[in-house]
Amino acid sequence: MTDSVTPLATTRWNDIATSLDDIGYAVLKGVLSPNACEQLAAGYGDDDQFRKRIVMAKHGFGRGEYKYFSYPLPPLVNDLRQSLYGPLAGIANRLNELMGIDVRYPDEHAAFIERCHVAGQNRPTPLLLEYKEGDYNCLHQDIYGEHVFPLQAAFLLSRPGEDFSGGEFVLTEQRPRMQSRVEVVPLRQGDAVIFPVSNRPVKGSRGHYRVNMRHGVSRLRSGKRHTLGIIFHDSK
Repeated sequence: MTDSVTPLATTRWNDIATSLDDIGYAVLKGVLSPNACEQLAAGYGDDDQFRKRIVMAKHGFGRGEYKYFSYPLPPLVNDLRQSLYGPLAGIANRLNELMGIDVRYPDEHAAFIERCHVAGQNRPTPLLLEYKEGDYNCLHQDIYGEHVFPLQAAFLLSRPGEDFSGGEFVLTEQRPRMQSRVEVVPLRQGDAVIFPVSNRPVKGSRGHYRVNMRHGVSRLRSGKRHTLGIIFHDSK
């Protein structure tokens, strides 16, 4: 990792796991330096590093747009993907066990990506998102094929209250036979939120049960907002 990134080895991963258990997400504070955030956001206009651009309104996804990186990933994006995967793999294995899911994840990201590629999932999924005034992202799940890593990360690259207003990161939890629960996640520039791709276990009176998770971004009231998304499985 570079000096643009707080060393993830110092992260208290037990606290991250506890937060995911208790409230369904965890925040890593100040992972990226302001300079790293600005450089990543400025790269949105460099189409050479991307494989595809999505305009959300054309697909009913919301308003705004995003671009998927091409392989090879930019060094910082690749470093983040590799460094986060290791400690999250252990958490993901425990979550699957609690949900009665037999799938387990290898310690190294390269081994998991090989699993994806053998199944025809060989297109990279890390992405940059850009929102302007009035833009928003509908609630959704980032599932791109048979092989899905159950956790993902989003890094806020812009400054709330300075670069933009509104545009809060939102999670919903659809509980069986109950009304859905909503979390609005407070983030500052350089923070990352770790959250479930689709499901998480919740402890009830008779053990753990599975709840369905979706995420999105509320409407931007002003300015411009950039986000880096790190998804650990590849796409067909």
